Amino acid sequence: MATEKKKILYICGSLNQTTQMHKISSELGEYEAWFTPYYADGFLKFLTKIGILDFTIMGGVFKKRTLAYLKKHNLNIDYEGKLNKYDLVFTCQDLIIPKNIRQSKIILVQEGMVDPETFWSKLVRKFHLPRWAASTSMTGQSDLYDIFCVASEGFRELFIEKGLNPNKLRVTGIPNFDNCAEHLNNDFPHKNFVLVATSDMRETFKYENRKKLIQRALEIADGRKVIFKLHPNENVKKRSAEIKKYAPEALVYYGIPIEPMIANCDILITRYSSVIFVASALGKKVYSDIDEETIRKLTPIQNGGISAKNIAEEARKLLELTPEKSRKDFNEGKFRFYFRKKLAKVRD
Repeated sequence: MATEKKKILYICGSLNQTTQMHKISSELGEYEAWFTPYYADGFLKFLTKIGILDFTIMGGVFKKRTLAYLKKHNLNIDYEGKLNKYDLVFTCQDLIIPKNIRQSKIILVQEGMVDPETFWSKLVRKFHLPRWAASTSMTGQSDLYDIFCVASEGFRELFIEKGLNPNKLRVTGIPNFDNCAEHLNNDFPHKNFVLVATSDMRETFKYENRKKLIQRALEIADGRKVIFKLHPNENVKKRSAEIKKYAPEALVYYGIPIEPMIANCDILITRYSSVIFVASALGKKVYSDIDEETIRKLTPIQNGGISAKNIAEEARKLLELTPEKSRKDFNEGKFRFYFRKKLAKVRD
């Protein structure tokens, strides 16, 4: 009698997160793969249903793009993981870990940049408020996963500094950021320009002085061609008009991949975005809210595009463990980590 295939659920999010999950699943063809857009339960599920959270990866344009991608590639869709019991769950973010996956083994995969620590995120941590209230600065803080696959040694060190269990961290590299050289061969028509990658800060209820950003870009360009690439979550008509008001000669692009644009530019200007890693890997000059030394340290390892394969190997190892052994290893590792943290506090 044929052995039933083990089942894996891939929780997607933005298009970047979704394509990463698809690449990982392609390396695990011996298992049964199912996909779902990012989701929550309880009160957050209600807020998503009535559209209040449409600016997040749980709704709005993000959810529509994810579903369109999954259907286009004929992938099995199990909306909110309701159809099956899963042996393993991959998730793109642990700010929310739905209750229906907590009995499965879980692998968290880093998407790219994480938000910086703020006064608010420190309050969230101190008073044990919901992680999602502090945005991606709380990535990895749930400790509800078995493995967290990260982009580089620099990020591993950063997450350890944030208090994450080092026993769960694996430096595998991350799909979509592990072979930036492939973008050098492209058909984007412009070269040797200053590229400004805008953000959706205002769409996600954060403050940004866009006029100041535009004026800074023009100063840095010093007469060179300036091209703006709008964030996928921005209002194209409104933001384009804003740019044209202060930089009438600038070109504005949207709805196309930014990687070829980065490959062809001389300088990248942005705020706090994962696109700085592509620029860093390609040796471009970067102006952002992060100092260049930190950018170089955090830049994802360039391994020729084998990160998905590396992550798949971690998944196989985890799936090979019996439930008893897995639980024993997990609990022992968690206890040792907890004891070290307590001892460090006593020493301080």
